[in-house]
Amino acid sequence: MSQTRYPMLTGYRVLDITQIVAGPTCTRILAEMGAEVVKLELAPFGDRTRIGGLRSQKPEYKGCSQSTYFVQHNHSKKSLALNLKHARARELVLKMITQFDVLVENFSPGVMDRFGLGYDVLRQRNPRLVMCSISLAGQAGPLADKPGYDYVAQAYAGVTDLIGEPDGSPALITMAIGDASTGVAAAMAVGFALLHRERTGEGQYIETSLLDTYFNMHEVSIPRVGLRKGYEPKRTGSQHPDGGPTGIFRCGDGTYLTLATLPHQWEQFATALGRADLLTDPRFATAALRRDNNAQLKEILEAWLSGFPSRDAAIAALEQQRIPCAPVLSLREAINHPHLQERGVVRTVSDPYVGEFQIPGPPARFSAWQYGSALKADLLGEHNEQVLKDIAGLSEAEIDALYAEGVLVRDRLLEPAGEAAEEAAIAR
Repeated sequence: MSQTRYPMLTGYRVLDITQIVAGPTCTRILAEMGAEVVKLELAPFGDRTRIGGLRSQKPEYKGCSQSTYFVQHNHSKKSLALNLKHARARELVLKMITQFDVLVENFSPGVMDRFGLGYDVLRQRNPRLVMCSISLAGQAGPLADKPGYDYVAQAYAGVTDLIGEPDGSPALITMAIGDASTGVAAAMAVGFALLHRERTGEGQYIETSLLDTYFNMHEVSIPRVGLRKGYEPKRTGSQHPDGGPTGIFRCGDGTYLTLATLPHQWEQFATALGRADLLTDPRFATAALRRDNNAQLKEILEAWLSGFPSRDAAIAALEQQRIPCAPVLSLREAINHPHLQERGVVRTVSDPYVGEFQIPGPPARFSAWQYGSALKADLLGEHNEQVLKDIAGLSEAEIDALYAEGVLVRDRLLEPAGEAAEEAAIAR
């Protein structure tokens, strides 16, 4: 495959007015595809994830605006830190918007309009603008004004109720699946809108929401609920509700593996276990019966697994019959897995303030595009001057005045030496 570096999104400019995970995921993807992403951070503290994750423990960087959480979701962007509550800041956005191809925001619905920066206003300045709004539940509807994050969308989408043990309470998915997936969906939509613009010359408005994304994750249950009166899917703990057997199973050494047996693999499963009798057992004659008698199948499988000296030995026996299975790895084991390392699914960041740590790699690979290897995330306001000179056309004197008025902010490490020393003295 060709290793030539083609433009992809190089030459496109994105204004990122997002924070936390969903919005930053969208704009980070665009940045990794070559777009110039200017992250407009709100004064005085910037993206809220700057105070999340792990922060620098080096005395000389104590209190700086960098964190592992921020770096993971916002590397490859330029930080512009503005006080959007100040009229001058809003004027700057309106002035610069003609120089941007895309704007992504994830305020609550109505906030951009109250700032005077809604799509109807922005498209008057830039008819080619593609604007994407990301929210909990969409820009309209009974839940539109409700504040919330990933876990709230989970609950409204009917996902939380299906997670957990049958006789226990619902359980939480403790990672940002909805946030990250919404960010991916938003990036996809922006790409499609840019393609539309290339063909027609017109920009457009896009909206995505965590609730919409989560609801789209239901695999088969929604049609069943619609067609079967009285049908309600139930929590099934470590086992798939359709049986198989499919789920998580305990091995003889006390570890766990996950296994997925689809109906067409039933004979292979019986062969792997050396149990030809299962093929004539009336309890397991059909996929529906295997679902109804899944508890017995679980006992049979775990009894077979207990005869192996290790989980790896059991997996090897299953894989001889091409049964899809995998060890249940800890996160540390997954990070260190040679497959994930070789493919760049795990990437290492060397941040001068926080240190060296791992973050996830990109979810897609291209034959005509190579991702950058040296990843960097800005300190708060690190690109204030460059952005305002290059895009807004301001002079140094005008920029200095914006700092004096409190329109612009920046990390203390970026302050001129005299100002930084004065701040340190005051702090002491």
